[in-house]
Amino acid sequence: MGSLPAELGAQLLQRDWLSANHTVFAGCDGAPAAVVDTGYSRHGAMSQALIDHALAGESLGRIVNTHLHSDHCGGNALLQARDPAVQVWVPQGSVDIVRAWDEARLSYRYTGQQCPPFRVDGALVPGATLRLGPTMWQIHAAPGHDPDAVMLFEPQTRTLIAGDALWEDRLAIIFPELEGQDGFGPTEATLALIERLAPRVVVPGHGPAFEDVGAALAASRRRLEAFRRDPQRHLRHAARALLMFHMMEHRHRPRAELLDWLPRTPVFVAMARGSGAEPPAWGRELVDSLLDDGLLADHDGVLHWAVAPSR
Repeated sequence: MGSLPAELGAQLLQRDWLSANHTVFAGCDGAPAAVVDTGYSRHGAMSQALIDHALAGESLGRIVNTHLHSDHCGGNALLQARDPAVQVWVPQGSVDIVRAWDEARLSYRYTGQQCPPFRVDGALVPGATLRLGPTMWQIHAAPGHDPDAVMLFEPQTRTLIAGDALWEDRLAIIFPELEGQDGFGPTEATLALIERLAPRVVVPGHGPAFEDVGAALAASRRRLEAFRRDPQRHLRHAARALLMFHMMEHRHRPRAELLDWLPRTPVFVAMARGSGAEPPAWGRELVDSLLDDGLLADHDGVLHWAVAPSR
C-alpha cells in the first residue's frame, strides 16, 4: 500500500465499489481547490461531506473527472448546485456529449445507472498539463475501460491518478467490448503507457494507493490475455459485476422485479445477445449463478447483495 507524497498537497479519500475514490487538492498559488472524481449520485451527500472535511472550510473550485462513468461523476451536479461557480473539467472526447447531454452516447441509460446532468466548463486534453495544488500534472489518454478516459501523471513524484485504467489486483470491465468494439487493444496500449511512465505511486479509481506497479501491470495483463483468449469470459465477468453494482445501489430487490428489469436494460440485452441467448432466459441464468455462488441471497423472494462488485 502506498501513500501520496506530501509535496502534492493532496488527500486520497478511499471509497467503496459504488463510488470511486476522490483525490482532493487544496488551493495553491492561484490554483483552485480541486477534487478528482466525485463518486456515485446515491452517495452524493456523503461525497460532499467528505470533500468539505478534507478542504477544512476552503471552497471547492474545480472538479476533474478521469472519465464519465456514473461512479466517477455522479456527485458533480450536487456540488455545482450548491455552488454554481464550481467548474467541471472532463476528458476532451466527452465535452460535446455532456454539453448536449446525449443520452444515446452517455452510458447511464445503457447501464441502467443514475447520473444527474451537470455543466461542463473545461476539457482535459491529452498532451496538455493541468495545475492541481502546487504541481503540474500531465494529461494522458487512457482508452480501454472507457474510450475517452484520461490519467493524470505528476512527473516529479511520479504519481499516477489512474482512474480505472489500473487497479492493484484486478482488471476493470472493458466496456467497448460489450458493444462489439475493440477494447482489448486500447487496454493493452494503456498498460504499456503506464509501464513507460513508471509511476512510483498509483492512485486507482477504487481501492488504496499502491506502489508495486509491476505486479499490478502483470496481473492486468494476465487477465487481459485470458479475456482475449475467451471473450465470453470477459462478458460473464462484466455481467456479474454490473448486476452486483446494481444490487449494491438498491441493496435489495424482489426477484421478479429484478428479472423484469434485466431484459429492459440495454447493456444486459447486448450481453445476452453476445452470448447467443434470449435476454429473459439469460437474465435468469445470471441471477441463479450469483445466488449459487453466494454473491446474492434470496430471502422469501427478495434478493439481497452480499459481496461488493469488481467493476
